[in-house]
Amino acid sequence: MKETDNQLLIVWTSGDPELAHKMVFMYAHNAQKNGWWDQVTMLVWGPSEKLSSEDAKIQESLQKMQEDGVELLACKACADQYGVCSKLEDIGITVKYTGTFLTDYIKSGKKIITF
Repeated sequence: MKETDNQLLIVWTSGDPELAHKMVFMYAHNAQKNGWWDQVTMLVWGPSEKLSSEDAKIQESLQKMQEDGVELLACKACADQYGVCSKLEDIGITVKYTGTFLTDYIKSGKKIITF
């Protein structure tokens, strides 16, 4: 197995906090903590960016995941549309343009889950 075969990208787009807590975060956090994947990266994209900027419980969960090694990225173009770029950066999410990143990830054959 190649090193990159054990990396997971979670593309989280939903603005539903229940989905975030009961599915997205539960899997992402456990996958990283328990070593199911060498690296779990979560791309916060679109409505999930707005939710992350506003909801304190979401922010607390994101911080715990980061502390356990989940890498958090957000799409700058989307964040700018919602006006939340600085808020996402303030809570420790790396904000950058992600079109090329996502395209390269898909083309690499690495594993991706979407919510």
